[in-house]
Amino acid sequence: MKLTPTKLTLMLACTMSLLTAGCSKQTDNDSAKAPKVIIDPNPYPSTYTPIEGQPTLITNVTILDGVGNRIENGSIYFANGKIQALAESGQTLDVPDETAVIDGAGKWVTPGIIDNHSHLGVYPSPSTRSHSDGNEMTNPVTAQVWAEHSVWPQDPGFGRALAGGVTSLQILPGSANLFGGRSVVLKNVPNRTMQDMKFPDAPYGMKMACGENPKRVYGQKGGPMTRMGNVAGYRQAWSDAQDYMRKWDKYETDYQAGKDAKAPKRDLKLETLAGVLNGDIRVHMHCYRADEMTVMMDVMQEFDYQIGTFHHAVEAYKIADKLKANNVCSAMWADWWGFKMEAYDGIRENIPAVHAAGACAIVHSDSDLGIQRLNQEAAKAWSDGKRAGLDIPMKDAWTWLSANPAKSLGVFDKTGSLEKGKQADVVLWNDNPFSTYAKAEHVYIDGGLAYSLSDSTSWPVSDFELGQVGEGDTK
Repeated sequence: MKLTPTKLTLMLACTMSLLTAGCSKQTDNDSAKAPKVIIDPNPYPSTYTPIEGQPTLITNVTILDGVGNRIENGSIYFANGKIQALAESGQTLDVPDETAVIDGAGKWVTPGIIDNHSHLGVYPSPSTRSHSDGNEMTNPVTAQVWAEHSVWPQDPGFGRALAGGVTSLQILPGSANLFGGRSVVLKNVPNRTMQDMKFPDAPYGMKMACGENPKRVYGQKGGPMTRMGNVAGYRQAWSDAQDYMRKWDKYETDYQAGKDAKAPKRDLKLETLAGVLNGDIRVHMHCYRADEMTVMMDVMQEFDYQIGTFHHAVEAYKIADKLKANNVCSAMWADWWGFKMEAYDGIRENIPAVHAAGACAIVHSDSDLGIQRLNQEAAKAWSDGKRAGLDIPMKDAWTWLSANPAKSLGVFDKTGSLEKGKQADVVLWNDNPFSTYAKAEHVYIDGGLAYSLSDSTSWPVSDFELGQVGEGDTK
């Protein structure tokens, strides 16, 4: 087509008009860009409702407050779900007329026991293959799975643990994988759904495992098959998570700059790992050997995250100073050792040795049976330490069962000690709780009476147990 001056002028005019319209259209797009993509960090919120309780005063009782104090012939008063006051011998507490008063002469009061390593609900009783839901053994890195989606609330183990004075517990995935998935913290009030038991606002945890387990499970399935392979797997996963975070940071920056930014594709695995790197999710790491724990603290420093707790940690006594320096707790058995090579160099004085070095020591169960008598597990460790010359007062040793696990789980501002304003998670023992013969007489959770030794109607019975030989058990 031959362009005449007139046609050329018309075309230029049309082009300018289109450009102007195009600019106007872009401005309209800016004002109507896609809404910002925001990911809900808590899509399965707690629906926990405390047991209704009444104001309660326990008098003339020996109190271990969970943070290193012992009160003889003391009193404790709780109401509205909270600790209201503690009193020394000879002091009187003013309480309302409707208060239930219990004479605690010859008895002891402690904070409720907190087990920071349990598999109740994900490895429930009866133990059958169809109930085995704790290990997603399909890949060494399964950070995308959440233990709460495997918890079976009908597990009779919850009621058995309650009779042992356990008021809160962390449910962890198993230890087959480098990254096993998210943990969940529960209030030990057996209920119909996991969410009805879920500890409100407790941080999520990330279960990791080092050493023998991952290399045994994956050694013939593509790896890792060595400890160096394990470490390479952690480092690659953290590196991938950092890259994922950079993509979301860029999206955030571009969106704030007014650009029509496209959000990265959501990746549940990397999202959880990013939560650890952001400090929102706590690391709970299955690890036995001292050398491996130090390697993992090196990796922690390389990628700038915090390991909250090493679990099992049978060689923690060898590096207690390093654990203290790195602010890492150790959750340990009293006397489990020798059942595999990486557990061979354990000692019975492990827990008191870690405590004596000024590091954070915790007694955990990792067992549906051990969780029923964690007070006795602590007593064994305490007495073994005493025989070895580590004379730790009982009032300090109880921190292994309450304050320290609460710190490990990020709930110490709410529970774990008998202090004014904290949740009334309280156990009244009929004897010194370090005695083999002591039993939990009353267990209160948020001030509500969850279990009474003398009232069998208060004992939780799982629906699954009804009509069965072991219904209700004998506490």
